[in-house]
Amino acid sequence: MTDHVEQLEFQAETHQLLELMIHSVYSNKDTFLRELISNASDALDKLRLESFRDKDLEVDTSDLHIELAVDTENRILTVRDNGIGMSRDEVIDLIGTLAKSGTAELRKQLLDGKSDAAAEELIGQFGIGFYSTFMVADQVTLTTRRAGEATATRWESSAGSSGYTIETLQDAPQGTSVSLRLKPADPEDHLFDYTQEWKLREIVKKYSDFIAWPVRMQVERTVTEGTGEDAEEKTIIEDQTLNSQKALWTRPRSEVSEDEYKEFYKHVSHAWDDPLEIIPMKAEGTFEYQALLFLPSSAPFDLFTREHKRGVQLYVRRVFIMDNCEELMPEYLRFVKGVVDAQDLSLNVSREILQQDRQIQMIRKRLVRKVLSTIKDLQNAGRAEDGDKTKYQTFWAEFGRVLKEGLLSDFDNRETILQVSSFASTHSTEELTTLAEYLERLPEGHDKIYYMTGESRQQIENSPHLEAFRAKGLEVLVLTDPVDEMWVGSVTEFEGKQFQSIAKGEVDLETEEEKKSSEQLREQQEKDFGDVLKWLQQALDESVKEVRLSSRLTTSPACVVGDVFDFTPQLERMYRASGQELPQSKRILELNPAHPLVTGLRDAYGRNRAEADAGTDADLTATAELLYGTAILAEGGELKDPAGFAKILTERLTKSL
Repeated sequence: MTDHVEQLEFQAETHQLLELMIHSVYSNKDTFLRELISNASDALDKLRLESFRDKDLEVDTSDLHIELAVDTENRILTVRDNGIGMSRDEVIDLIGTLAKSGTAELRKQLLDGKSDAAAEELIGQFGIGFYSTFMVADQVTLTTRRAGEATATRWESSAGSSGYTIETLQDAPQGTSVSLRLKPADPEDHLFDYTQEWKLREIVKKYSDFIAWPVRMQVERTVTEGTGEDAEEKTIIEDQTLNSQKALWTRPRSEVSEDEYKEFYKHVSHAWDDPLEIIPMKAEGTFEYQALLFLPSSAPFDLFTREHKRGVQLYVRRVFIMDNCEELMPEYLRFVKGVVDAQDLSLNVSREILQQDRQIQMIRKRLVRKVLSTIKDLQNAGRAEDGDKTKYQTFWAEFGRVLKEGLLSDFDNRETILQVSSFASTHSTEELTTLAEYLERLPEGHDKIYYMTGESRQQIENSPHLEAFRAKGLEVLVLTDPVDEMWVGSVTEFEGKQFQSIAKGEVDLETEEEKKSSEQLREQQEKDFGDVLKWLQQALDESVKEVRLSSRLTTSPACVVGDVFDFTPQLERMYRASGQELPQSKRILELNPAHPLVTGLRDAYGRNRAEADAGTDADLTATAELLYGTAILAEGGELKDPAGFAKILTERLTKSL
């Protein structure tokens, strides 16, 4: 018995996306069944959990299972479960998921996709799941009744249709049933005959063997009754369980194949890449738990978006508690996927209690240490003569930027994060370096880890700040990730050696012997340039806080530097781009006392002062503005008044002709 059938239209974007899914994905159509079985498994997990939480919920949990049923004659495949089910509102919300944020971008990427693999990867990333059925079916019918509710809901749509029907049923079993009217088999299009028993067995074994719930199918079997002349063959129908139901995290690694691990990773991560590293864990004693974690081999497209879901799946004694348990994995390890199965957590804990739960916090600490030690192992393996460098290199290329976020938040593991990190440096244009390797190359007599932040390697290498370091053969870390601007302000040292920006504060690269030999020269320079430095300070007062002689320049006439605790220009831009107001800061102008432009400016200032020539004074002020502006441009900075700078430069060039 049904109520009134309601005809509804897909939103325009949703309809377009469904069309693209049906016509743009040409291989791996088998995975539609994995998605349906995964959804059914989730529904069974949730019912089991709800039955623990709500003792008044009248449900039978004695035989929770997933069933595949085939109507060969009518080419209908049904996947049903007796799990939590859905209400009418939940079904309607399910239909609306494709119209949520990201739809337009997904549609664009599907249209731009150059290969079947790219299209499949997009579907995996967006976790569309249920809608993958339209790749193999002309018509999809979903019938569901939520546990505890009296009425059920039926949703139905056809491939290519602009809408769907929805109706309320007065009589239907608890759980969800998805019936697919299959398209004709087309092997050339990798569309197989999903009414065939062997094909369904193959897919379940490949993708869903680890599901904790039994996946059953009714099969025909021929048996012989009687003996001799009285023997008679009969066909009987029996339920067979197609999957092993062994949770991989409970099995020793020696008993699990690499293919099983790969498929399990894809199941828990909703991704299509293979795992880069597998991390099984088992802890006994005060806190007993088992875990199976994975380092992915490629970063998901939304790794740096607010919508990215992080955390691992949490089970208690193989009972599903929650997806994306953020309390078990910090933000900077949000790329880690997997399962944690604890033994002693309460089954009725809420998210708020989980956040404060001592056991959760202890497990989290151990998981983090294990992940970081695994990364360290990858790094060490890459440094060995016959080791595999590619794993660590792949990891760092995909996730290094994220891992460095931990330097700002995880004080307990800061030293370990620094140890497993790699950085570009002036030592090599090709190879990255660890901090330990940097210290191994640090010349005797130097005790600083020098670095410079910027928007690109080219910008940093062209900066005048590097000149003295190149001249003395001192290595400088080249830090170009946005997160580098943040952590270098809070991390002061590594293994007792201080970090020092070459663009901030005073730079002292001379040995004690060199200082003694150059002491007289420095004193003479301070005396010779004292007057012009004071005048420049007055002339550029609106732009700079101090003008001084530099020990970091060898070929450039000038550079601008910050005080030790000043924001860099890049960091100021980052804060302003995020909407934060910052007071306008002034920096320090340093002059190269050996550069002809600087000595010429000194001499011209001396002559002008002796002759009291007002016209020459204006020219000198213009030269000072040009000197400061070129120092800003040399470090890749932005001029406050580019039009004014261009005007002065044009006038000076005109006079020189």
